[in-house]
Amino acid sequence: MTDATARTSARIDSWLWAVRIYKTRSAATTACRAGHVRLNGEKVKAAQSVKIGDELRIRIAGFDRHLIVRQILVKRVGAPLAAAAYDDRTPPREPQAALGVRDRGAGRPTKRERRDIDKLRGRASDPDPFD
Repeated sequence: MTDATARTSARIDSWLWAVRIYKTRSAATTACRAGHVRLNGEKVKAAQSVKIGDELRIRIAGFDRHLIVRQILVKRVGAPLAAAAYDDRTPPREPQAALGVRDRGAGRPTKRERRDIDKLRGRASDPDPFD
C-alpha cells in the first residue's frame, strides 16, 4: 500500500493525530488508554483500527466531540485537509453564563457586590454562624 488514498483502515491514535484532534500521537494514545475515546460506542485501545464511516466520541476539555470518519489519514496534514477527513457532528456548546465576572484591576468586591455574586451562584449570602 504505497498510495495513502488506498488505505481502508488506520490506527485510531495515528488518525486522531493526523487530523489534528490531538497535538501529539502520544497524547492520542494516552486519551485512548484513559477511556476518553469511543469507537462506535465502545472504549478502544490505541491500536484499534478506524475505518471510513466509523463514529468516534472523544472527550476533550470536559466535553464530547462526535466525529464521523470520512477519510483515512496516517500522516499529519494541513488544517483544511484534516477538517475534510471527518464530519463533525458535535452539538453546539451551551453558552456559559459569566457569573460574578469583574473587570480586570477592579480590586476586591465590595460587600454588596459579593452578596450579588453569591446570589447569582446560588449560595447563601450570610450563613448563620450559630446554627
